[in-house]
Amino acid sequence: MSFTLEAPLAYKILNSYFENVSYVKGVEASDADTKVFDALKEAPSSETFPHLARWYSHIAAVKGLAAKTPAPAAAEEEDEDDIDLFGSDEEEDAEAEKLKAQRVAEYNAKKANKPKTIAKTTITLDIKPWDDETDMEELTKAVKAISMDGLLWGGSQLVAIGYGIKKLQINCVVEDDKVSMDDLNDKITELEDYVQSVDVAAMQKI
Repeated sequence: MSFTLEAPLAYKILNSYFENVSYVKGVEASDADTKVFDALKEAPSSETFPHLARWYSHIAAVKGLAAKTPAPAAAEEEDEDDIDLFGSDEEEDAEAEKLKAQRVAEYNAKKANKPKTIAKTTITLDIKPWDDETDMEELTKAVKAISMDGLLWGGSQLVAIGYGIKKLQINCVVEDDKVSMDDLNDKITELEDYVQSVDVAAMQKI
């Protein structure tokens, strides 16, 4: 059975193939080389297909075959333009950019609709009174009466610190973007009739 190889794509494939091998198969010229040789309608250009041209000349010599005339370079270029199996690079780039832009838009839309995580911190405060005569119940009420956007008071207890004096240890949860520790500390120390000092005993991000 005979066949022909004439499209520039076939020449390109063969040129790449013969870049690393000397024969169609095996380590010496065979009938397979002769069949491929005969199937080429034109001798390959040594400028355009150097590896294929080298193989073509070698097979013609060792097999005693008549080499065909190479096609003009312009004709090869014209054939390549006619075939254009893969489309132009500009079309591919434009399509890729369009797809990329679409994916970025979808990602941004998804990100915008995603609920924002609110950063919060749990804080334990130690609030010390002036002396053992300070009304700790009133102090506790006054502290819990402090209201700020993003502030939530929690449990509390009185802890003895010596000489009959007890400190108020109280928990709270704050939203980091809304409540500043300095502002909260200032509001508590403004209760100057009850409060001597305020310290952060513990702090943990939620």
